Amino acid sequence: MNAKLTRRRFIKGVIASGAAAASASSAMFVNAAGATTGAGPVERLITLTVNGRKRRVDVLPQEMLADTLRKRLGLTGTKISCNRGECGACTVLVDDVTYYSCSTLTHSVVSKNISTVEGLQAADGSLHVVQQAFVEELSPQCGFCTPGQLMAAVALLKTNSKPTRHEVQQAMSGNLCRCGAYEQYLNGVMRASGQSGNTGL
Repeated sequence: MNAKLTRRRFIKGVIASGAAAASASSAMFVNAAGATTGAGPVERLITLTVNGRKRRVDVLPQEMLADTLRKRLGLTGTKISCNRGECGACTVLVDDVTYYSCSTLTHSVVSKNISTVEGLQAADGSLHVVQQAFVEELSPQCGFCTPGQLMAAVALLKTNSKPTRHEVQQAMSGNLCRCGAYEQYLNGVMRASGQSGNTGL
């Protein structure tokens, strides 16, 4: 005699199938080269180099770098806004290249140097030249996007110490400002580069 399908049996079946699917997906992860593999479980206890310091941290296979920085390492200067790689608030540097940390797997940057806004200030407490320039140009408004704006500006000046205003606009175009303070941020980057802040194109 077939067992009668009850609501309880149905719910148990759904839970069991969901657990099986979750178990299967946890075996899949993206390695540092960006390839998906099902070779086995990814190591959770890893070492990250953040702001020149090695940090041991327990990271989930699908965990994004922004969550690792904020929730596990306490580096809350990196902001999460859109959480889908569009606004730039979560920008950090990975080997001096800008990355949206909300869409970067933590496991993909294990062997790289990560820089966050907390690492800009000098050990004696003095501000980075870009931070100081932003203060002088009154660049931040609400300030939520400022960490990402700072990191994008620092990355630009590492590769181009004397950018034109147009080059600054291009480099900063991936960072959205809900207050619309784009001109102030551009002025700040120009000032940080040793050029007049409020200049024409």
